[in-house]
Parts: sequence; structure tokens; C-alpha cells
Amino acid sequence: MTAAEIAGPRPTIRISPSTIGWLSASALVWVAVVAIVSHMGNGIGTMDLGLFEFVGMWALMMTAMMLPAVAPVASLYVRTISIGQPRRWLSFVAGYLLVWSSLGLPVYAVLRILDRIGSDTTIRVFAVVVLAAAGVYQLTPLKTVCLRHCRSPLGQLLHYGNVTGPLKELEVAVRHAAFCVGCCWMLMALFLAFGVMNLWAMVGLAVVVVGEKLLRRGVILGQAAGVVLLALALAVALSPGVARAVLPGAPAHMASPMSGM
Repeated sequence: MTAAEIAGPRPTIRISPSTIGWLSASALVWVAVVAIVSHMGNGIGTMDLGLFEFVGMWALMMTAMMLPAVAPVASLYVRTISIGQPRRWLSFVAGYLLVWSSLGLPVYAVLRILDRIGSDTTIRVFAVVVLAAAGVYQLTPLKTVCLRHCRSPLGQLLHYGNVTGPLKELEVAVRHAAFCVGCCWMLMALFLAFGVMNLWAMVGLAVVVVGEKLLRRGVILGQAAGVVLLALALAVALSPGVARAVLPGAPAHMASPMSGM
């Protein structure tokens, strides 16, 4: 199988007024996220946020990060399926973001466990495992299959061309988002290691997510990100200095997870 076959058709990027509108909305959400992060800072675990506060913040983060990725797909949906009904793409985008926002619930549950049992060494071991798992997943066939869909979703969109009903857009959005989650869930799991308020992680992951879906060599970008994550996992495991730089609130005396082996 050639690299072109693995990548699938190149995604169609069309700058339409609707796309520009959603990109502008994404920029405004980014401003809000930066303001909140600047006020709260970054820390380990849930940072004492309640469930509703956490999920609200997570939803805001996902909106900022994923709107640029879904805007071209929503625009494509309006041009090919929902012709003459441009307002329905609002339901499409809302359904897509709802799926990503709902992931805040399991993330919160994991971080609550980390709040209770997380010693310095546990936090570092946990971060190494998450980084390594994310790096490996970027190189798996399942990632490739999901990314191929995200890069060329027209076939699935056309499948719903004759479907009617007030919830059609929501159904299409949820199904598309399921592939998108399959493509990027381990990247978002990195917030468990970096901290949910890590602005640099938000920006870097957003660049990878949008780039691997929309750029000509997006598949290679995603694979390169996997290699980088594997290297970072090794560095965090072996170097206390790297761990202090990467992990939120990591103390200077944090022991190496390799010590005692």
C-alpha cells in the first residue's frame, strides 16, 4: 500500500463565508481560553474544580481546538447535503462539539483518581505511560483508518443525503465525531499528563489535529507526532529535568520512575 493510499484523498479546503465565520468564532473562543488559563494557571489533576466547572472548561477548550478542524467538513456538508438549508450546519457543528465535550466526564473521573492517589512518582509514571501510549497509537492501523475518514468524509456525508428528519444533522455529526474521536482521543488524553490548563499543550495539539486532517502531508505529520511523543516519554522517564519542565507542578526532588529498577 502506497503512502497516498494510506492517506486517502486529499481533503478539500474551501474558504467560504461560513468557514471564515467559524474560524473567527474559534479565534474568539481561544481568547477566552487564554484569559482563563492566565487567571488560573496550570496544575495537577482537577485543580479543585467541581464536575460542572471542569466539564464547562473542557467544552470551551474542545471548541477552541476542534472548530478549525470541523469547519471545512461542516461547510462541505452544507454544499453537498444540506443545500438550501445553511442554518442546519449549526446543528451539525453543535452535535460534533457535544461529543467532544462529553469526553470531559471520563477525563474528570481519571483526574479525580489521580488527585487521591497521586504521589510524585505515581504522577511521573502515569505521564510516561500516557505519552508512550499516545505515541504508539499515532502509528497504529486504527489511527490510520479513522484519520482517512476525517481527511475525506464525503462518502459518509453522501450516505445521509436522502435521510430526513429534524435530527438528521445531529446523527451525521455524531457519526463523524465518532471517527474523529477514534483519530484523536489519545492526543486529548495527553492533557492528563500535561495538565488540563496547559496552554502550550492546547496550541500544539490543535496544530497537530488540524494539520493531520487538512494538510497534504497530514498523515506524515501525525506519524511524526507519534515519534516525538515516544521520545518525550523516554525523556520524562530518564530525566528529572525534563519531567520538571513537562509535568504540571513537578517538584525538584521528583524521583525517577526508573530508580529502584
